Amino acid sequence: MKSGKEIILASASPRRQELLHQIGLDFVVIVSDSEEEYMSDVPEKAAEEISLGKARNVAEKCESGTIISADTIVVVDGKILGKPKNEKDAFEMLKELQGRVHKVITGVTIAAFEKDEIKYRSFHETTEVEIYPMSDEEILEYISTGDPMDKAGSYGIQGTFAKYIKGIVGDYYNVVGLPVGRLYHELNT
Repeated sequence: MKSGKEIILASASPRRQELLHQIGLDFVVIVSDSEEEYMSDVPEKAAEEISLGKARNVAEKCESGTIISADTIVVVDGKILGKPKNEKDAFEMLKELQGRVHKVITGVTIAAFEKDEIKYRSFHETTEVEIYPMSDEEILEYISTGDPMDKAGSYGIQGTFAKYIKGIVGDYYNVVGLPVGRLYHELNT
């Protein structure tokens, strides 16, 4: 990173932390406690809005550094799917996604303290994911693992759900939760 300032990850996500370690970044974690709110009905902009809200929340707790925040959403037929509220919600999401293609969109915000102000820059990455058809029993079996409960769209591509992934078009790491290649290059521009 050009500035040499401390990097702050505004996320408790172990997946995002692993991805930043994977690309060799040192960082500290300060978790955002902002609500995941958005105004836009355009999914890409909604993901960026949520990410920006997280960055602003963490910026209020800091005096320097570079903040990285992100939010991942799943979109099918223009409908945004966040994290499931309960097992029934997870079942309905997975039932809707199985046997089809959907989009995974991650909004990312980089906030940098510069003199007396904070500069925010947001972007998004989109990946298409196709899931094999799943029976109700397979969906229920996956839900019983507990894995879907903290993930947008109710699945994690990097876990046991991988056996249902027919294919992806785009950045795999974006589906995990952070488009690290693009992030690295954005940090260095």
